[in-house]
This record gives sequence, structure tokens and C-alpha cells, in this order.
Amino acid sequence: MEEDKRAGGERPPRWYAAPMEGVTGWVWRGLHSRYFPGTDRYYIPFFSPTGNHLFTPRARRELCPEHNEGVPAVPQLLTRSAEDFLWAARELHAMGYGEVNLNLGCPSGTVVAKGKGAGLLARPEELERFLDAVFAAAPCAVSIKTRLGMTDEAEFTRLLAIYNRYPVAELIIHPRVQREGYQGQVRFGAFEAAARESRSAVCYNGDLKNRADCAALAARQPGLPAAMIGRGLIADPALIRKVRGGKEAGKAELEAFLTGLYEGYIRDFGNVSGAVARMKEVWSYQIRLFPGSEKHAKLLRKAGSAAEYESAAASIFRDLPLADDVVCKKW
Repeated sequence: MEEDKRAGGERPPRWYAAPMEGVTGWVWRGLHSRYFPGTDRYYIPFFSPTGNHLFTPRARRELCPEHNEGVPAVPQLLTRSAEDFLWAARELHAMGYGEVNLNLGCPSGTVVAKGKGAGLLARPEELERFLDAVFAAAPCAVSIKTRLGMTDEAEFTRLLAIYNRYPVAELIIHPRVQREGYQGQVRFGAFEAAARESRSAVCYNGDLKNRADCAALAARQPGLPAAMIGRGLIADPALIRKVRGGKEAGKAELEAFLTGLYEGYIRDFGNVSGAVARMKEVWSYQIRLFPGSEKHAKLLRKAGSAAEYESAAASIFRDLPLADDVVCKKW
């Protein structure tokens, strides 16, 4: 593994799309990979396997190979049950997935209260038993997405010692603790220390909002194997292409992408209202690409019908300039 990490230092980082519930579903992944190719991996928003060992209809739509054809997708699982994790991993491996990702990073209070996501970080003995069982029987590669701990970054010393006992395919680190959610500054010093001590290849995740943030990360952490982008890639779908030296998104390209999303959501939901609601979520990030969009954003938020949504979206492309870069925050 150390040889892999050193070899990774000779190459630019791989760039991943983070799993974002309600945004980076199969419709978005397929269209993004078509219009803005170059993303090395797309992590599928988490699925929570349960004791009945059945995929929900929603999970089947997200995970079925036909909906991810040509997309380098990695399923993510959220559970504290090794038995349920292994059932899901076997099913996913049979579908053709070569890797599954364990979510130990979700900071949601309802998730943490159940001892899942970041909640399992507060139970290191249980986490160790879980990983013992998983890595003894997993049919495919297992990567882990983690935070530094629950309340104090010092917790990560013990957590990393646990991770280092296993052949973790990749350790994706969001350098905040659970109680911080997505607020405040990332703890980059803690990430750098973890990257030095990890026996697995590491991936950085957190607050990569635009091209300048990505460049700063590459400069500060030369040889970083991989980085994962969430909100920044929703706000600017061309971000990874730009980081790789490609061009900014053009208006026609972006409008075609969003029109494809809208039509895809109508088919997926089977109704226009669901599609409009999902498009509002995407626009809540992407509107930042359009300077002076306050009035247009208000119309978009208020849109209650297909006609109102379509009119508001069209007026954005008709009336507003498109920025080269974005300061990412939701409206």
C-alpha cells in the first residue's frame, strides 16, 4: 500500500463526485458523465440495508446496472450491522460492482442516534467488531468514508489505528467532527497527519467549492491520490473539467444539461411536481453561476407548476451572464 501511495504522488489526483442525497441520483450521474466527462468516480447516495434483505424500489432504481451503464459508480452503504452490510455487498458484487463504500461520515442527528454513519465512530469497540466481520467475508473491495470523530479531532488517533488493521481500499476523510456538520473551517492539519499515517490510500473531502479551492488543495497536499467534491460540483458541473485544464461550461451546454435533468426527473418520478422540486434543489446550488440572480432565484423558488418553473429557468439563461467560477452556497 505504501508503494501505491508513493506512485500516486507522481500523478494528479483522481477527482470524485460525492454522494448527495436528493441531488446526485442516477439521472444526474448519467447526464453529468455525458455532458461533463472526466469524473473518475461517482459515489451513489447511501442505501441502508435492513434485516429483511430486500432492496426498496427506490434503491433498485439507483443501483440497477442499467441506470449506471458507462458511469464509474460506487454504491455507499449506511448500516451498523455487518450481516446486513455483507448481504448488500454480495448482491451488489453480483450486479457487477467491484467496490462498496461504508458511510461513517453522515452527521445527521437521526442517523447518529441509531449508531449509524458518524454515530458508529463513538463506539470504537463495536466498529472494530463490525470491520472484523466485514473484511473477513466481503466479496469485493471496501472503502470507508469517515469523519475525524464525534466531538474532538483527537478521537481520530484511535479510529485510524482501527482502520489501519484492515485492507481498506480507500479512506475518504472529511476533516470535521460530527458535531460540526458542514459548518466552520475544515481541520486540514488533521487531514495531513492522517494522510501520513494511513496505511490505505486517502481521499480528501470537504469545502472544495471552486477551481481556486481545488488548486489550493493540490498545492498544499502534493501527491494527494484523490479528492471528492460535493456541493461545488452541483454548483458548477464543469468544475472537474476545469480543474483538469478544460473549459468553463457554456450557456448552451449548461441549459441542455439542465433540460435533460428535468426531462429525466419527469420520467423517473412519473410526474412533473416531483421533477420541479428536484430541479429546485439542483438550482439552489447552481444559481450561483449567474451573477445578479436574486430576482430570478426568487421566481424559481416560488414556481409551483411546470409552466412557472420552465419560464423561470428560461429567463435565467436569457437575462443573466454566466460566471467563470462560483462561490458555492445554497440560496
